[in-house]
Amino acid sequence: MLRILKPALVFCFMASALLLTMSCVVGPNYKKPAAPNVTGYTPAPVTNTSSTPNVTGGEAQHFVDGQDIPGEWWSLFHSQPLDDLVARALKANPDLKGAQAALIVARENVLAQRGYYYPNVTAGFAATRGQSAEDLSPVLNANIQNYSLYTPQVSVSFVPDVFGLNRRTVESLQAQKEQARFALAATHITLSSNVAEAAIQEASLRGQIDATHELININTDELKILRDQYGRGYASELDVAAQESQLAQVVATMPPLLKQLAQERDLISVLAGGFPSQDFADKFELSNLQLPQELPVSLPSKLVEQRPDVLQAEENLHFASAQIGVAVANRLPTINLTADAGSSPTDISKMFSQGNGFWDLAAGITQPVFNAGILRHRQRAAEAAYTQAAEQYRSTVLTAFQNVADTLHALDQDADALKAAAAAKDAAGVTLELSKKQYGSGYLSYLALLSAEQAYQQALINLVQAQANRYADTAALFQALGGGWWNRPDVPKT
Repeated sequence: MLRILKPALVFCFMASALLLTMSCVVGPNYKKPAAPNVTGYTPAPVTNTSSTPNVTGGEAQHFVDGQDIPGEWWSLFHSQPLDDLVARALKANPDLKGAQAALIVARENVLAQRGYYYPNVTAGFAATRGQSAEDLSPVLNANIQNYSLYTPQVSVSFVPDVFGLNRRTVESLQAQKEQARFALAATHITLSSNVAEAAIQEASLRGQIDATHELININTDELKILRDQYGRGYASELDVAAQESQLAQVVATMPPLLKQLAQERDLISVLAGGFPSQDFADKFELSNLQLPQELPVSLPSKLVEQRPDVLQAEENLHFASAQIGVAVANRLPTINLTADAGSSPTDISKMFSQGNGFWDLAAGITQPVFNAGILRHRQRAAEAAYTQAAEQYRSTVLTAFQNVADTLHALDQDADALKAAAAAKDAAGVTLELSKKQYGSGYLSYLALLSAEQAYQQALINLVQAQANRYADTAALFQALGGGWWNRPDVPKT
């Protein structure tokens, strides 16, 4: 058998030598884009936000340049229900599991393509029983009509990667694998951010519902007083009708809030990988969330290395670069090397006997000559796709910087908005109390009292929304900076 396989081994050696001595890689070599030459995100640096004492979520926030982002950034809100919900979502969310499977697909495609670096060896065995016609020359030298033939055979084929077609193909698949890895990181960040934002939105809705309940109680009490005064002749029917209208308007705001709360709970259930009917016990309140007071702000040069969407765009650029090499290599010659070795005895016991063996070596080369410009236009299309990918990368980088800048501006203004909302609520509350006293003493019309109630109602709702905005935009900052996925053990680094 060694005598049979010897030519095949010689062939493999010659093919390997040919690969090492003649191979080159056509097409451009990929170069990583340079980091943007900017030093900040906003025209004027944002370092601190204002504070609002004695108000939930009113703490001042300090931005720390260059500080790393923790992998579990949501834990900075110091809410155990939120921590548990995010952990549950990261284990059960189907989108995340799908992204993990997509990464495995891309990785296996790379490994499969790398197999073309090596010769393809196949082994086979055939056994036949036949009879030749008497009027024809006998098939065998033994001059017999009935015979058996046993043929074990080893075949080796190899396509040397002379111009780098396979290496560029592997490079493009490797870029797609990296795209899948960064897509997994993006899914991870989006999921955790959506869970946190849904929890904050639920807390905001509960705050607005509580405020609306308070307003309904206030207006209901006022209506009782007016009806009593009307019965005694101290209030007009117009005053009672106006208060009834006011109460009806406040009550009408409750169903939309309850609908939004129910839908938010449905969203949270689905994000956590469950059905809406599988409700969970935890309820989110603004008073149970702690506003992070130190916020990391990555250096601009680091942002392009942290944002998964930017990294995906970069790998898309890498893929487009490799595809130019693939298009160029397809226009160049292709070499095929094959070898076969085996034996064909009529007696299975003589399968490895001398004299029954056979072997052959073959080499071929093909060169595209005329294809109506197909390959030339495909190369031009690949070059244009690279230009497109480069512009898409630049656009993605600009959007990433815009996201961070928008969030920093929002946090700065959120703090001022909360301070103004708290002051407006306090002022509206004082105005309402004074208006009640003056109305009770007969120094104020009921319409003026009604106006004070409406102002207090709006101020109360505005305060709850301003509180929720600070929490939501804080979560958005972590997402805009990349979410710390590189510090997570469940997201592959390479």
